[in-house]
Amino acid sequence: MSAVILLVVLAIVIGGGWWGWPLAAALFGVKNVSDKAGALSKITELMRTYDITPAEVAAVLRDPSLIETPPAKRSSGEVAKTLFTYLGAIFILAGISTYIGMFWNRMGSVMRIVVTLGVGYTLLIVLVSALHEKKFPKLILPLCLATVMMLTGGWFVFIHEMFPHGDNWRLAVLSVFGLMALHQGMLFRKYDLTVLAFTALLFVYGFLQVGLDLLDVPPGFSAIILGASLFLVATELEKSPHRSLTEFAYLIGLCWLNAGLFDRVAIAAAANWAALLTGVCAISAAYGLQKDGRQPRLSGLGYLIGSALAYTGLFDLLHKTSVELLYFAVTASMLYACVLLQSRALLLTTVIAMLSYIGYFTAQHFVDSLGWPISLVLMGVAFMGVSVLAMRVKRQM
Repeated sequence: MSAVILLVVLAIVIGGGWWGWPLAAALFGVKNVSDKAGALSKITELMRTYDITPAEVAAVLRDPSLIETPPAKRSSGEVAKTLFTYLGAIFILAGISTYIGMFWNRMGSVMRIVVTLGVGYTLLIVLVSALHEKKFPKLILPLCLATVMMLTGGWFVFIHEMFPHGDNWRLAVLSVFGLMALHQGMLFRKYDLTVLAFTALLFVYGFLQVGLDLLDVPPGFSAIILGASLFLVATELEKSPHRSLTEFAYLIGLCWLNAGLFDRVAIAAAANWAALLTGVCAISAAYGLQKDGRQPRLSGLGYLIGSALAYTGLFDLLHKTSVELLYFAVTASMLYACVLLQSRALLLTTVIAMLSYIGYFTAQHFVDSLGWPISLVLMGVAFMGVSVLAMRVKRQM
């Protein structure tokens, strides 16, 4: 059994990480476009999916402003219909949940499976009908989430009732997540919705995480493998119609990857080296995103967290050594990088690091010296004067 799980996990990890995105695209229905024929095929597919006519395409090519047409104002009848639809769905789910909670201990095994897994598959039938008919688009998201929760809980109930003496929870989670990944993957292949892409990826990576844990792979290595894989998947999501998931996928992938790097370096060396190297990696990733003009919010967050980690690790490494002043030199040089990168997040952490080090250095060596604060003020005035002079010279050039 372990050998089979190992083969499945390795195949998915290696495939998803480096060579297997076309395989995942075949599963999820996403196609890479690399030539004119592929582009025409993708355009034709999108036109059929969203019922776009060639005349509409020609009109938009002549006048692109037609795309930015403001949505029509909704009537009070439509608002009331949507409101009562949502209220009806909420009361139905509340009634089912209340009934299950009140009579759970009195139910037998079959009844427990019926009211959880049975209701989940009933919701799945309703979801597929709504997707096929395309009549209630605003109900798709809550209906999809409710279906996923009921099916996931129902399968756990099924396993617990059918195997009451089993104690391998990881195998149960692996089975449920694998089955739900197939569920959502098949739905996504058919209907190509962003919410289905999200749930499919959620269960795929949940399956991989538990599978690697079941194989006793160290958590740090698991985080590196899965984080790198999700980072590459995010780059492909950015080129797809589901680009709204890209920022979230980048965030989770980078956090996963850097957490794994921190764990492995901390074990191999020390926590200060782990903080320094992980911070440098986060700054490098943020710089790459900024250079490509992608994900500006994520780039700023990377600069903020990465520089904070790097400064913390560097100070701990240089603290009370003969080259301790090198820390101040590094922070001062990073001010130049802040100007070039125009990053407020990096500037914030750099200023905090410099001021903190100056305060520490003062407390250690000049606690009772009046000349030291005066010297700091004079140096500050001198630097400001140099900056003003540099700006004048630049204007005259």
